Amino acid sequence: MAMQFQDSNGADPRMAVIKSLRAAMARNGAERGKLLGVKGEALAAATLANRSVLVSPTLPAIERYTGVLYEALELPTLSASARRRMARSILIFSGLWGVVSPTDLIPDYKLKMGASLPGLGKLSTWWRPLLSPQIASIAQGRQLWNLLPIEHNAAWTQSPELPQLTVKFFERRPDGSLVAVSHWNKFLKGALLRHLLEHPETTPRSLEHWEHPSGYRLDPLLTQVREPVTGLAFVQD
Repeated sequence: MAMQFQDSNGADPRMAVIKSLRAAMARNGAERGKLLGVKGEALAAATLANRSVLVSPTLPAIERYTGVLYEALELPTLSASARRRMARSILIFSGLWGVVSPTDLIPDYKLKMGASLPGLGKLSTWWRPLLSPQIASIAQGRQLWNLLPIEHNAAWTQSPELPQLTVKFFERRPDGSLVAVSHWNKFLKGALLRHLLEHPETTPRSLEHWEHPSGYRLDPLLTQVREPVTGLAFVQD
């Protein structure tokens, strides 16, 4: 994988997560369902995938992961240059693997970053001391766009020396007040990510002239700067 980890004994900590996860898959259905957040046929499929994680077929991470963010990214229609840029500049947080690149080959599995595994505890807390220095090193000198959901953002400590850009989307109510978008937040971020990949020269200032495919525009007056984070606000027209 693109990012390598070692614990104090020189071992790959990913194997500790895999070992704990496979042990948890021997528990009863109720406990497995609580851990994985699924039930019924979905629980059976997730249990099988987790038990077979070391021998299952693999796919590039960008193809393995699904959801509205990836739908909005529209991977099949990305230009060749955007795909190359994606491969070398995007980090995907994972409860099982810590962080992967889009081209890392990974098997099917089910494990959220917010889950707690026996012997390890909450994964976001467990991964934090391992991920934080590596991310700080990789991102140094780059423009860092932090599009992580809250659960994944808890898996690293944000360095005060590392400037980053975050994004929020707002809808305007009939009375003129603004309300943050929640349900479609990931989808909206996916479309923004596509734009960033296709237009690597993008800056917060240049985004003032860009219209999001879903009708959102950057409102400079709502930008919040709290060093080292600059929070950009997009408001639907």
